[in-house]
Amino acid sequence: MPRKPRVSRGGIAYHVMNRGNGRHTIFHKAADFDAFLRILSQVRQAGPGVRVLGLCLMPNHWHLVLWPKANGQLSRFVQRLSTTHVRRHHAHYHSSAGGHLYQGRFKAFPVQRDEHLLDVLRYVEANPLRAKKVERSCDWKWSSLSLRLAGDPELLLDEWPVPRPADWEARVNRPMPKAEMEAVRNSAKRGSPFASPRWAGRAARELGLEHTLRSRGRPRKHPAAGTLLTT
Repeated sequence: MPRKPRVSRGGIAYHVMNRGNGRHTIFHKAADFDAFLRILSQVRQAGPGVRVLGLCLMPNHWHLVLWPKANGQLSRFVQRLSTTHVRRHHAHYHSSAGGHLYQGRFKAFPVQRDEHLLDVLRYVEANPLRAKKVERSCDWKWSSLSLRLAGDPELLLDEWPVPRPADWEARVNRPMPKAEMEAVRNSAKRGSPFASPRWAGRAARELGLEHTLRSRGRPRKHPAAGTLLTT
């Protein structure tokens, strides 16, 4: 059965990610990371309208926080980015017959533009620190935190729609509260909006994501009345 077309509305920020097929490495050396950033810059310049708020490239996956202006821009932007990256990766490694680079099409999760967006950006930029790749998040070259502190030499990043806290670097380097981290992870796992309940419900209806907010599990019988209750 054909997949449903992805609905991407303009004016909504999205946490976007993809992984290597079978969780295999997609960035083998520094030059691979650098090449992806160059492609991202080229795609951004070729199709203005999608603002890049944050990013982090890890050896077997990447995160982007994107804010498209118009409907449909997000899908076109990420598809062009992924297709160009796959083509150049296979050409570089002479692996055109080597199968899929990514595990599938990208995932995108709507994010409310308030403290929820700050939580997602913090989660994304702290990735290398949680993975014990560096002692400080800013030491990971391929993240928006590092790029911003270096003056954004690739001209990749846009201004945030919410004020950046004055202690942002220190905040990223502090362990993220478990509840906030699990909330971001649950959004990614279920594909649900990361937002307040009211905003999430509205976004889910507009984007056809109502199923991501439903409780999971089989209905169970109430021991006394025998009626069905959803878990």
